[in-house]
Amino acid sequence: MSFENLILEINNNIATLTFNRPKAMNALNNALIDEFIIAVDEIKNNNALKVLILTGAGEKSFIAGADISELAEMNPLKAKHFSKKGQQALSALENLSIPVIAAVNGFALGGGTETALACDFIYASENALFGLPEITLGLIPGFGGTQRLTRLLGENLAKELIFTGKMVKADQALNMGIVNQVFPHEELMANTLKTAKKIASMGKVALRAAKESTSVALDIDLETGSRFENDAFALCVASSDAKEGTSAFLEKRKPDFKGELG
Repeated sequence: MSFENLILEINNNIATLTFNRPKAMNALNNALIDEFIIAVDEIKNNNALKVLILTGAGEKSFIAGADISELAEMNPLKAKHFSKKGQQALSALENLSIPVIAAVNGFALGGGTETALACDFIYASENALFGLPEITLGLIPGFGGTQRLTRLLGENLAKELIFTGKMVKADQALNMGIVNQVFPHEELMANTLKTAKKIASMGKVALRAAKESTSVALDIDLETGSRFENDAFALCVASSDAKEGTSAFLEKRKPDFKGELG
């Protein structure tokens, strides 16, 4: 499907989804979110894919937040629907079985930070700027930001950022643990793609098991999580990729994973 507000590119087993409203700094409006839900569903149903990269069009912005012109016209029922739709979109993104990397190339404010937090990890350019400034508009984050940021940073740091609307630069976000790595702006996508290719070279069964096991870790106790890991490990051992990986190691050659789930 072709999109008006997104660009979906697929190269081999890596998809890149670009938010494409550069004149509006890629702000999230209803039309973009509707397309995003469709695009994530397409990616979910493409069994050939092993990694997804999210980024923003233009030089300045990943996602500059929600479209304020739409927000200003909403009544409470419309606002509730908009927030719920955004939460469902980011839940669908977070629940993809493949790894998702956010390549944050500029402003990631409000819904931009919330979208990046729904990815598995974040790479940022030196120009990136993060924050949840909704409080300065008399609002709070509505796309899961109060939940994901608190889980990532802990209660005290999350409250400081949300209560003040403070924005943090890429190097600060790196020190806080929001961002995994920071690159010069012109090198961001090349380095993100390098990592994506490394991940995509792994067995698909193991990637899925690794994502599922780490994603549940903070929501359950250690004993339950270890049982989950135990089952996932056993399923990995039964996969053709595990047989290929162990054989390649013993034969001192590079493994040739086929990415089969069967």
